[in-house]
Amino acid sequence: MFVIVTFENSIFIELAITALEQNGISNDKILAAPLDKRSEPRKLFDTIHRADGMSLFDAAAMLGTCFMLLGAIYGYVLKWGPIIWGIIGAVSGLLLGFLIKLLLVKKSKGGAKNIRSEIVLMIRCEEQQWETIEKIIWENNALGMTRINGA
Repeated sequence: MFVIVTFENSIFIELAITALEQNGISNDKILAAPLDKRSEPRKLFDTIHRADGMSLFDAAAMLGTCFMLLGAIYGYVLKWGPIIWGIIGAVSGLLLGFLIKLLLVKKSKGGAKNIRSEIVLMIRCEEQQWETIEKIIWENNALGMTRINGA
């Protein structure tokens, strides 16, 4: 059976490996491999085939719709009429929503950079060692863990 675990690059991975070795898992059954950190920045605009779940146009669409509606409503009492004021409201709402979302995304972009690179730990073990390994791994602040039976 294989146990696959991810850790942040910290002292906890060394503590986990030491605890595993003290509990009877030999060093040749433990593999630690660091992951490379992404060097290029994320793209701000999604394509039809690649989307990352971060949309810049949701706030723009909402504000554009609201401003268009307000422009059309109040356009009846203004000089240029409801159609022109509706278009002006839609364009200004779209621009305002896009700029707000762009500023929020740029400001919070440091969230992904705060995480140091991750390390994947693979452990080959017997079924009866699972509970001990699971306890050791979670005590040492693992990010995630899975096991694969039958290997």
